[in-house]
Amino acid sequence: QVQLVESGGGLVQAGGSLRLSCAASGRTFSRPAMGWFRQAPGKEREFVAAISWSGGNTYYADSVKGRFTISRDNAKNTVYLQMNSLKPEDTAVYYCAAARRVVTTDPDYDYWGQGTQVTVSS
Repeated sequence: QVQLVESGGGLVQAGGSLRLSCAASGRTFSRPAMGWFRQAPGKEREFVAAISWSGGNTYYADSVKGRFTISRDNAKNTVYLQMNSLKPEDTAVYYCAAARRVVTTDPDYDYWGQGTQVTVSS
């Protein structure tokens, strides 16, 4: 049984920063790529960022490029999302997910966390 547990969400003012963490436990397929997605109220879930197993390849949605950074520590089975210069439109539930290869589309992710709420006030 694979578990992905996100943490680090909260309420922050516009322009502030948060760092999300996603801790993985249990057995997954070998060398999983990891991704972050988000879902705002009344909207579909959307891709935010993804990172390969080695960390050498990263991908970002245009809306977060230059503000968010995805990273991972495989020794700790943890992936991070550093979010800077936050905007009210970044408000959403953020989910981490694991996939067999680094992709940007959520149907390709096999395991999902329960999500963590990020609220950015103006």
